[in-house]
Amino acid sequence: MTPHTTARAALAATLAAGLLLAGTAPAAQAATAKGTFGPHGYGGVRLGMSAKAAKATGKIRYKRAFDSTTCTGWELKAHPAGKDAVGLYISKKRGVAMIFAPKGARTPAGIGVGATLTSLKKAYPGLRTAASGYPYAKVPGNPKAYYAFLVNAKNRVYEIALALNTQDCAN
Repeated sequence: MTPHTTARAALAATLAAGLLLAGTAPAAQAATAKGTFGPHGYGGVRLGMSAKAAKATGKIRYKRAFDSTTCTGWELKAHPAGKDAVGLYISKKRGVAMIFAPKGARTPAGIGVGATLTSLKKAYPGLRTAASGYPYAKVPGNPKAYYAFLVNAKNRVYEIALALNTQDCAN
């Protein structure tokens, strides 16, 4: 497993381990991201967008190997996720359910891969910790979504996901 795949698997495990959001709110890639990651989406793809609408943007590419019974795996064409990873999941019921931050992308609060845990806590004072130990926060400006962060042993963010509170792809 590559570090990128390991990070995505860890994030999925984090979500599956009990991020209860009701009432709360990567390794190298080919291109560096530009623009703000969230609060509603990234790179022309928005959370909740139907698969048909997301495909119609022309900005995503299907990755069949990552399909499950509830979701399909995709990547942003401008930011390939690599052979063993996805850039987003589209739920058959909820549309675009989860988007992973490409290298260089930052939340509106300035948090990106490489940010310290201290800066993460400062940027998101409502930060909570999932049962698995990973931090997550409500997305300011989007009550239907949350950010999930993976933090390494050096207290640096190495993966960020923007997801619908009701996403059914990782839990």
